[in-house]
Amino acid sequence: MAEKTLASEKVLVVNFGSQYAHLIARRVREIGVYSEIVDPAELSPKLIEEVKPRAVILSGGPSSVYEEDSPRIGEWILGLGIPVLGICYGHQLLAKLAGGSVKRGRGEYGATTIELTTKDPLFEGFEEEEIVWMSHADYVENIPASRAMVLAKSRDTGYVAAFRLRDKPIYGVQFHPEVVHTPKGMKLFENFLQSIAGLEPTWRVEDLVGRIVSELKTTIGSRDKVLVAVSGGVDSTTVALLLKRAIGDRLVAVFVNHGFMREGEVDEVLSMFRKLGINVHYVNAEREFKEAIKNVRDCEEKRRIIGAKFAEIFKKIAESDPMIKWLAQGTTYPDVIESGKPRGADRIKSHHNVAALPEWLGLKVVEPIKMLYKDEVRRLAVALGVPREIAYRHPFPGPGLAVRIIGEVTDEKLRIARKASRIVEEELKNNSIYQRVWQAFAVVGDDKWVGVKGDKRVEGYIVTIRIVESEDGMTADWSRVPPEVLNRIAWRITSEIPEVSMVTYSITTKPPSTIEPC
Repeated sequence: MAEKTLASEKVLVVNFGSQYAHLIARRVREIGVYSEIVDPAELSPKLIEEVKPRAVILSGGPSSVYEEDSPRIGEWILGLGIPVLGICYGHQLLAKLAGGSVKRGRGEYGATTIELTTKDPLFEGFEEEEIVWMSHADYVENIPASRAMVLAKSRDTGYVAAFRLRDKPIYGVQFHPEVVHTPKGMKLFENFLQSIAGLEPTWRVEDLVGRIVSELKTTIGSRDKVLVAVSGGVDSTTVALLLKRAIGDRLVAVFVNHGFMREGEVDEVLSMFRKLGINVHYVNAEREFKEAIKNVRDCEEKRRIIGAKFAEIFKKIAESDPMIKWLAQGTTYPDVIESGKPRGADRIKSHHNVAALPEWLGLKVVEPIKMLYKDEVRRLAVALGVPREIAYRHPFPGPGLAVRIIGEVTDEKLRIARKASRIVEEELKNNSIYQRVWQAFAVVGDDKWVGVKGDKRVEGYIVTIRIVESEDGMTADWSRVPPEVLNRIAWRITSEIPEVSMVTYSITTKPPSTIEPC
């Protein structure tokens, strides 16, 4: 079960394995209502009694309700006395529980027109026909008229697109209101949460500072010290500032220079923390980290080795002070999901602050922002006094440039990646693009391209530029940067970095790709 300390009123989002479950939770929070995600195996009448949610939303998922091992909820969900909204698989599950039948059909994928057949508060502000986003093969064939009424149907197939129980605020929609491709999706959520569930949009992440600080004080106690590794990124900086408020000088902030930082980053980070009033213990471990991953080509192995090396350094520091009992981490929701922590989730990539810390480290872990998305952490950081240029700085992987170099990490490739990434950031800032994109950086591997420089044949490295737009890092689209800006970036890289003869631009979305190369 998710943390129960971030809001007194909440909505539970039941995750049936949908790629959009976290998007549903984000949409609810964007409206000003706090949401938490739970696994269907955790959901029970007892949990509902303990948590007292004001509404429940059932996500979509890849299963079929008639499969023997598909995730289920008992019929008790129909008697909760609070509003319930089922989306896609959740819609089919509610229909089945209400006595309806679900069958495999021809499927509906992408933009689909639905026709509203019955007026209802859920569709307040909708036209008689609306475009929605569908992604399903199974469909609700029928539902007993004595128990439910159909609110909408798909125009082309006649499938039930939405229904509600006659005597209760329990709804099902076959489409996905959480995706931007459903134009009035946010309006539907507002109708459900505000008009039907009676929730006020009063939750603001900026108001969490006092609550999180109080929780940290209770968890850590009045004697223990807490070690927090700071990188200069918004996540670890926010955690350090929260801990500073909670335990004062018992905070042990450690900045480890692993040698894979961006150009000028070490001095910038140390200067920033001085301005924020946090004393930082600086560890220069460039030689150790570079030696540890020498000749290592596999990305996951790099991450594992770097994570273990961080742990070794932390352990030495902790052993030097017996009062250090805790390790604080800037883990966020996307970190947890990509590392495969939730039950049934596949590990996409290991995050050194989630999956690679060995048990022998011997420290208890505290993760005060693990239920927040990146944009929420940024807003929290600003509320804590972090300058906006720091709070909205692009995410940077814990292993640094080591995972933006494909294959073996060499001094030459490090130098290329460092210089090329600086050029990318400079040009985006010069053209007022930097703040509107999620991440922008350069990648270098082993492949080379024949070129001509100074009328001479050269065989130089290929540098790939990656610039993406995203809300929280869970999904991303490549940024349509103006061609003249891309041209300027490519010209500068090939002119200022003699070892490079080709610059390419990545135009693959996430999914199927990840944002970082490895």
